[in-house]
Amino acid sequence: MGFFTGTLHMAYITALMVILIEFFGSILLFFGFLTRIAAVGIIGLFVGIIFTVHLHNGFFMNWGLVNGKGEGYEYHLLVLGISLALLVAGGGAASVDGALAGSKKRKR
Repeated sequence: MGFFTGTLHMAYITALMVILIEFFGSILLFFGFLTRIAAVGIIGLFVGIIFTVHLHNGFFMNWGLVNGKGEGYEYHLLVLGISLALLVAGGGAASVDGALAGSKKRKR
């Protein structure tokens, strides 16, 4: 929280939302519970990360930190693509969402 509010000068509520999305979003995606909601949060988070931090560094990652330049947004586009796929397709049959949807179908 101190890094976000002190170094990056983010508002307290924005920093809190970033921390909550990063922490709970990854856990929800891992178990496949509320997959689409977590994917929307991660999409919003990474769009913000690209535009506020990485866009001016170019596309490619800077593996050797050449010229003190930061990282590009190549990896972040990968995360956006994966999150978009999860938003469209959902968690799948092996997820908690899939198990809950399967239990609803069996009750009918």
